[in-house]
Amino acid sequence: MSAPQSSAELFSLQGRTALVTGASAGLGARFAAVLAQAGATVFAAARRIDRLKELADSDARIHPVACDVSLAADRTRLAETALAATGRLDILVNNAATSGETRAEDESPDAFADVLGVNLTAPYHLARLTAEAPGDTGGRSIINVSSILGLVTAAPLGGASYSASKAGLIGLTRELAGQWGRSGIRVNALAPGWFRTEMTADLFGDERSSRWVERNTLLGRGGDGHELDGALLFLASDASSYCTGQVLTVDGGWTAR
Repeated sequence: MSAPQSSAELFSLQGRTALVTGASAGLGARFAAVLAQAGATVFAAARRIDRLKELADSDARIHPVACDVSLAADRTRLAETALAATGRLDILVNNAATSGETRAEDESPDAFADVLGVNLTAPYHLARLTAEAPGDTGGRSIINVSSILGLVTAAPLGGASYSASKAGLIGLTRELAGQWGRSGIRVNALAPGWFRTEMTADLFGDERSSRWVERNTLLGRGGDGHELDGALLFLASDASSYCTGQVLTVDGGWTAR
């Protein structure tokens, strides 16, 4: 791969097509906006199409696609929509996720499997669709959004299916990186710590839980959405052209304890 001419070019996504799942709120909405601002044509996917349309109104490069990632047909349609519009797939951000019961003894095997379906099976299928899309595969980047709970326990909060799915996503990342590296496809994982999002509103809204996060994070606070922008752009762009199979942890030092 030829070296970019400038630092601006290094992080530019001009002319590239990106898919972002779970883009109707929280980190996913932020991811879609950041990729679009860097020049990518972004297909933002989620079930809440009204929220996606609001996001698309903020940037003409963002295109809303109603998609339930638990359904294989919807996942296929998402990839086909992007390909029909731009003729290429360059970036995939597997961000959509769901959480299960806190206590393992309260979670049925079927419910456990449902969480893995959204958090692990769907990313695998979308990664395959991206890797198998027509065109030059060199420079394609797949970013699997895992979690620090794929690396360390969530105790005392718990969450067996969520933690298992996020740990599985890290294993999947490494395996796909190994299988597809010779084709020039990079597969990496982003592992956020405790960020203030719609999903963690109850955590940060409770004084005791919020203090727990602050006490156990080396920087003494939870993360804000913009603090993942640089990591996302690094993994999506040519700045990480020699990086694959890695887990980029952005957690304020939580896992360094």
